[in-house]
Amino acid sequence: MADLPKHVAIHEEGPREGFQIEPGPIATADKVELIEALAECGLHHIQVCSFVNPRVVPGWADAEAVCEQVKPKDGVDYTALWFNENGLNRALGFERLLTLGGSISLTASEAFTHKNLNRSHAENLAAMRKQTAAHLKHNIAVTRVGVMAAFGCNYQGDITPEQIVQTVADGMAIAAEFGCDIQKISLADTMGWATPIRIERGVAAVRERWPDIAIGLHLHDTRGLAVANAHAGLRLGVEQFDTTVGGLGGCPFAGQKGAAGNICTEELVLLCEEMGVATGVDLDRLIEVGRMAERIVGHQLPSELLRAGSLDAFRRKAA
Repeated sequence: MADLPKHVAIHEEGPREGFQIEPGPIATADKVELIEALAECGLHHIQVCSFVNPRVVPGWADAEAVCEQVKPKDGVDYTALWFNENGLNRALGFERLLTLGGSISLTASEAFTHKNLNRSHAENLAAMRKQTAAHLKHNIAVTRVGVMAAFGCNYQGDITPEQIVQTVADGMAIAAEFGCDIQKISLADTMGWATPIRIERGVAAVRERWPDIAIGLHLHDTRGLAVANAHAGLRLGVEQFDTTVGGLGGCPFAGQKGAAGNICTEELVLLCEEMGVATGVDLDRLIEVGRMAERIVGHQLPSELLRAGSLDAFRRKAA
């Protein structure tokens, strides 16, 4: 086991991930209100939207309108998601707000690549070469390799550490081809197959091959193990996690009705702080923003802290 990190970087993805899966339309003003409230909690990275085909993901048909209306806060990186050059071109119109970074995004499960992107693995490699070239053409550094379905897949089953490593290696080969300096490898538990032992084995395999590159985790809570998996990651020295406030979201292509979103931001913050790992986040304020998110979507979100409150709130009462 590595030493616990002194500080973790939290990448808040609630707006992007949450509003892509909500069945009812969410008003642009409500999306903007949530994004701006999150920025007041001490978070330094917020993924605000997806520039994707609105016929496929209608929840982000208003991505441009959201980016036009958000008032940026100093010290916060606002990012977006896209999967092709058309999406990139849309994002380029909002450099006032967005921090644009390039990623080579692959999937350890070919079955999920077909389901999510309608591509084979070979076709996705070709698409990532094309996208990397497009990023560099616009002077956008490509610094990340991401692996979806890194720990298992509803369509293909178990994913081994060897499959994770091979998928990362495919991404690294593209990076080397274009002279990109990869600074982070992100492992995504897209469909909630991870367990602490899978996290340990997967992270260890990647770290053994690329010991000098930081590893981030994107953990879905489909089977209630996201906090346990985050604990395993922290014990391995992982310093960056993707989260969603209140547990917003879920993957619309996971083939599982009602699949949960990422680990709840407030639950990860509580875990870290109780372990002595700094986050820089105002937890009580974040819980209030989670309750705002619940009001916006009009239904209960998974986070237990939205009902229970923080431990510090009760410590102050007890004192």
